Formats: sequence, structure tokens, C-alpha cells
Amino acid sequence: MAQSSKKDNSVVTEKPDTSSKTPSINNVKNSKPEKESSKVVVNEKEKKKQAFITRTIWTFVMIGLFFLLLSSGHFALILMVLLFQILTFKEIIGLVSEPARDKKIPYNRSLNWYFVAATWYYLDFPSFVDFFQDSIYSNKYLTLLVLNHKFICYSLYIAGFVFFVWTLKKGYYKFQFAQLCVTHMALLLIVFQAHLIISNILRGIIWFFLPAALVIVNDVFAYICGITFGRTQLIEISPKKTVEGFVGAWICTGIATIIFSYILSRSDYMICPAQNLSTHLYNYPHCEPNPVFIPHIYQLPQNIIDLTGWEIISFRPLYFHTAILATFASLIAPFGGFFASGLKRAFGIKDFGDTIPGHGGITDRFDCQFIMGSFTYLYYQTFISNSNLNLGKILQLAIINLSTPQLIQLVKSLMRYLNREHVIPDDNLSAIFDLLEG
Repeated sequence: MAQSSKKDNSVVTEKPDTSSKTPSINNVKNSKPEKESSKVVVNEKEKKKQAFITRTIWTFVMIGLFFLLLSSGHFALILMVLLFQILTFKEIIGLVSEPARDKKIPYNRSLNWYFVAATWYYLDFPSFVDFFQDSIYSNKYLTLLVLNHKFICYSLYIAGFVFFVWTLKKGYYKFQFAQLCVTHMALLLIVFQAHLIISNILRGIIWFFLPAALVIVNDVFAYICGITFGRTQLIEISPKKTVEGFVGAWICTGIATIIFSYILSRSDYMICPAQNLSTHLYNYPHCEPNPVFIPHIYQLPQNIIDLTGWEIISFRPLYFHTAILATFASLIAPFGGFFASGLKRAFGIKDFGDTIPGHGGITDRFDCQFIMGSFTYLYYQTFISNSNLNLGKILQLAIINLSTPQLIQLVKSLMRYLNREHVIPDDNLSAIFDLLEG
């Protein structure tokens, strides 16, 4: 017994301890994920670095292209808005057109673009008529397009409506009607609001550039103030937006609008309405400025006079109006971005597209600009515009509503007035009357 016990002990004591030399299976298994995780972290950092570089480069590219187009005049800016309108509509419709292809619904995409073309013809065609009157009214068929514009637009829409009903496919009625609703919503939110932005450009580049710049400034300072002071979440749909960033951006945008208004209001290129579509930064006409660009004198209340000693103050009404625009750009326009964020979450996507490297799609960058442009249009029409009539509209009204004898009588009346103002001599007036009567 003693010998066996001793033998057993010797076996135990002679057993080699390899735990310190040879790693266990668990240790081997645990060491691989650590290496892999470190590689993942490094790769993630590299991706973020590369994305930041790409985003920065394309930010400066977009800024450079924007100022190039800004100096190229009204027509270049209108083409830019039309391009963004098409690309944004394409991205929005692309979210719902994929299932339509899977279901093999005929002419779905073609019908969407047909409605875009019909809507553009209804909204924007009259704006271009004003600048090409000589070419249009000298052509019989183009004149008919102008005279019957609304009826033609209605006919185009009814044709699309009938075609949609004709393409209804059994078993997919609910889906197709939902597609039609999405198309009309996109027409309202994108094409219609882009039309209002084009109208802003034609009234003066300042009414396009200033609102767009305020949205950009507000977005930049919302980010800066948010990462610096942000503590309280603003809205659930965008968890990174904070109340502190929201309010801080409002204050900074208000300061920026005073600076922008002071600089831009001194340039006729920025404030003059479009007289033709061939103007640019180095060739543009001068105009009689809108009263909002001219300093006004205001009498101060008695309590302020007692406090400061100033009886009157002089400033441009533009400052007050742009302060309203800055408030809208800070408090309301960001909800266009929140709306787009909610739409992306509804469809489970990160970006609307990859049109702009590092920035996503056009919709991701201009989601707030559409609602800002529509507000600027309505605000200008309501509180700033001093006249809703121009030469193009008067001429169009005369051609549409007057008969040929009435038009001749109108021309004679205008000739008599110009003769009375010593613009047309008596001999020329008689020759014109003989020509009209003949």
C-alpha cells in the first residue's frame, strides 16, 4: 500500500506543467478575434478618413461650381434649378419604382416622367414666353401654344389620367394607386416648389441666393453649436439634432443675414429683375431699385428718444424682411430636412442616392432649399413686390383678350401718346396710321 501510494504521488509530481508554455485552446480562440477586431477598427478609421477627405473636396467643388453659375446669370441658375428638380424627382420616384419593375407594371416610369413634363409646361412655359415674345408671336403655331396654354395643359393631364387607368393591372390596383399618389406628392413638393424658385431668380438673383445662403449658414452653425453646446435632443426623427444647436444656429443666421443683405443690396446685378436671359456678371442692365433696397427714415418712439437722444433712424427695409427670412430658415426650413430623414428611415436607406460623392444624393443636400424657396416666393409676393404687372404680362393680356380691330386701336392710341411726348414726329405718325388703315 505504501509503495502504491508513493508510486501514485510520483506520477502526480512528474506531470509536466505546460500551461505557461503552450496556449490553451480558449486562448487561441480568443486571440484571433482581438486581431480581427483591431483590423476592423483600423479599417473603420480609414473609411471615415477617406469619407471626410472626399466630402471636403466635393464641398469645395460644389461651392466653386455654384459661384461660377451665380456669375453666369439668370439663365444658368434656372438651368441649375431645373437639373436639380429632375435629379431630385428621379431619386424620390426611384424609391417606389423598384417594386413596380418587380411586379412588371407597364409604363410606370414613363408615366411618371410624362406628368413631370406636363407639369413643367404648365408652370414654367409662361415664364419663358416673356423673354422670347418676338420669336413666339411671330410664329402662328407658337402663338397658339401661348393663347391656348391652359387648355393644352389640361388636355395633357387628362391624357395621362386616361393612360394610367388603361394600365391598371388586376391584382395590383392598390399598389398602382399608391404610386400615383406618390407621383403627385413629388410633383407638389419638388416640381411646383422648383417653379417658385425659378420665379425668385427672375425677380432678382438676391431672392434666390440670399435664402439659399441662409439655409446653408444655418445648417453649418447648427452642427457647430450642436457639437459644442448640444445636450438636449430636439426631435426623435433626427437624434443628433439638439435644442442648443437649433437656437444657436438661429442667432448666428440672424447675424449673417445682416452682413449678406448689406453686401448684396449694393449690387444691381443681384437686385435687378431679369430683363433678358443673356445677362451675366460682366454684362447686366441697371434698374430702378425696389423701395426695399433704398434707405428709409423712421421716427423713433418718445421713450427711445429720451433714452438715446436719437429722434430718427435710417435703414433699408430689406434688413427687416431678411430677418424674417432668416427666422424661417432657422426654425421652419430644417423641418424639410427632418421630413427627408423620416422618409429615408421609412424606406430603410442611408442616402437618397450617390450623385454627389461623400454627400449622398441631390435630395440629401437640397431637402431644405425647396421649402425655403417657396416661402421666399410667397413672402416676396405678399410684402415686397410693388407691382405684379410687367411688359410681358400686359402684352400677353392684350393679345389674348383683344380682337384684331381692338389691337389696331390700341396701337393707334399708343402712337398718339408717343407723338404727344415728342417721341414720334407728325410725319411718321401719319405714315404709321396710313399703314395700319391700309
